Amino acid sequence: MSENTDPAIEPKFDSNDLSPQSPPEQTPPPRPHFPDPADVDLEIEEDKSTETQKPKPADIPQPIDVVMDENKKLKDQLLRALADAENTRRRADRDRDDAMKYAISNFARGLLTVSDNLHRALSAIPDDLKSSDPRVGNLVMGIEATERDLMSAFDRVGIKKIDAMGQPFNAHHHEVMFEGPASGVIPGTIIQVVEEGYMIHDRLLRPARVGVAKAGLSGDAPSHTVDTQA
Repeated sequence: MSENTDPAIEPKFDSNDLSPQSPPEQTPPPRPHFPDPADVDLEIEEDKSTETQKPKPADIPQPIDVVMDENKKLKDQLLRALADAENTRRRADRDRDDAMKYAISNFARGLLTVSDNLHRALSAIPDDLKSSDPRVGNLVMGIEATERDLMSAFDRVGIKKIDAMGQPFNAHHHEVMFEGPASGVIPGTIIQVVEEGYMIHDRLLRPARVGVAKAGLSGDAPSHTVDTQA
């Protein structure tokens, strides 16, 4: 039995394979692109112009500045409100004080007639009759006591009698009823009180009706103008 042996397979060589292989073709790297100097300058100029147009940090309102401005406005409004409240309180106090002082003005003005009548009653009684007749004397004492009580009540509410006799005429407190001759008296001086005047606190309740010395008489002291207007 014969052994079948396959002939050895000899490798085939190509003559082209023995030749040196050439390296693969390589593409050259891309050239770097450099911008045109003119374009660069233009971009720089554009950037500078943009920077000049941007608002500066000092021009931009900061939150603290806004808060300070608002605080200043609120403080001003508060001060104005406090001033208005204080003025209102003062007016209210003044009105209250005036009401307390002068509320009885009309009532007191009516009582002045009572005081005038009491004074006239006392003046109408002769002095000799007061001393000669005890009954008249007692009547006079009663009238005088009534007048004193009335004056005391006036004094408690701030009503005072105006002392006009012998004083220079004052248009704010006096009312001229007549002018008469008076020797040795400065013209314009009050020489007679026809009706008593009264003040209630610092206001005139009723002017005193008076007669004043007339100017132009011989032997009188140098005259002065009588102020007859308030």
